Amino acid sequence: MTITTHSLISTFTPHHTFNHHHHHRRHHQLKPPLKPRAQLSLTTPQPPTSQPTPTTTGVIVIGAGLSGLAAAVRLHADNIPFLLLEATDAVGGRVRTDTVDGFLLDRGFQIFITGYPEARKLLDYKTLDLQKFYSGAKVYYGGRFHTVADPLRHFSDAIQSLTNPIGSVFDKSLIALTRVRVLTQSDEQLLSREETSTVSLLKRIGFSDSIVDRFFRPFFGGIFFDRELETTSRLFDFIFKCLALGDNTLPAKGISAIPEQLAAKLPSNSIILNSPVASVDNLDSIYTVTLKNGEVLRSEYGVIVAVEEPEAVKLLAGELTMNNFCSEIKQPVRSTVCIYFSAERSQVPVDDPVLFINGSGRGIVNNMFFATNVAPSYGPPGKALVSVSLIGLYEDESDEDLRVRIVEELSSWFGPDVAGSWTYLKTYRVRFAQPNQCPPTDLRKNPKVGNGLYACGDYRTSATFDGALVSGREAAEALLKDRSLVRAS
Repeated sequence: MTITTHSLISTFTPHHTFNHHHHHRRHHQLKPPLKPRAQLSLTTPQPPTSQPTPTTTGVIVIGAGLSGLAAAVRLHADNIPFLLLEATDAVGGRVRTDTVDGFLLDRGFQIFITGYPEARKLLDYKTLDLQKFYSGAKVYYGGRFHTVADPLRHFSDAIQSLTNPIGSVFDKSLIALTRVRVLTQSDEQLLSREETSTVSLLKRIGFSDSIVDRFFRPFFGGIFFDRELETTSRLFDFIFKCLALGDNTLPAKGISAIPEQLAAKLPSNSIILNSPVASVDNLDSIYTVTLKNGEVLRSEYGVIVAVEEPEAVKLLAGELTMNNFCSEIKQPVRSTVCIYFSAERSQVPVDDPVLFINGSGRGIVNNMFFATNVAPSYGPPGKALVSVSLIGLYEDESDEDLRVRIVEELSSWFGPDVAGSWTYLKTYRVRFAQPNQCPPTDLRKNPKVGNGLYACGDYRTSATFDGALVSGREAAEALLKDRSLVRAS
């Protein structure tokens, strides 16, 4: 039976749908809330006459983050009918941007690396209007800043930095050799090779403690949200390769432009917002999804669970899954705090679009940057946006306590007249910023976790934007393969 998207929506009453209007520039607008039906209690048994007729579709995808969107894009490419359910008011999952006082605030420190292989195939970089960071970093150490630069892109800077205290000349030659090593291996080889922790790999290669502590811990610690560098060496190698092949960037309209571009590829009304899922059930090989408002959806071909790991564990607990879905979350999960300040452009001490990292081994700031130096569109005219990132959640400290500590710490970096003039905007505490991917890991997990049931997300592959995109596509392809096998039989 072929079901069109239009016929699906006519029997389902969501809070919001995600529509595409085609003008000279494609954008998205939420419909106003529709009048809700009488909702069913999820705890009180209902008489048979009060049960709604389940809406039926081909595939139900739960979660409109990067992996769920990638799965939906792959299904749509094969004209498979689907509904993409999202609990919140917009697509993106953790990849979201808010507008506050004319500033674009990404929800946590997020950088898009153009070298991601799956992203290159799926995204239109030109339309994203990607704004580049300087290829390197400024390291705060010994009371001043020292440059670490990519010699292929900033040769003169790299030569001048050879003798700075952020590692020896030998250390910097090892960086070049590491670059050659990762570039001569396939992504599959890097993600499946023998593993150790990142810090153990760096020491095995021969890097000195000075460059590990002053550069690798704050730089890759800021990527992994793991300053101890216990994250698997497989992930280090993969990201090192992507950094060698591409640039660190921000989309001009905020990091949320990435999921919004994926959503724009999907049929109008196929994304249902404000629709949190209460349960996934299987009866006689037919999956039903019950929303928290009582609506019941039924899937002909299967369900793809594309929520972050803690939510997936809650939804898939019980007898639905096979042995390849682990219900125990590796601890500690990776958390971060991101604090934003506004400033006058005249109060920004540098013009370069560079990342500043803390190599001193002291203080709470791991990294910071002036976002409007990278992408001027992140702030209104004449204003600058300051983004500061901490590793961990700092649950015992209030937002105000953190603000005071950050201003005091950055006053030693840039001077009290500069840091003291900034105006606090907002704090984001991201409890589940990334899954813990310390060894042992399996970064190529089978997406099939039950008959007709599939799971995707960065916890199933690599904890990167690219890993989420790959995982979503592979979950959809596993479902399509199983469906074709059923039809053939």
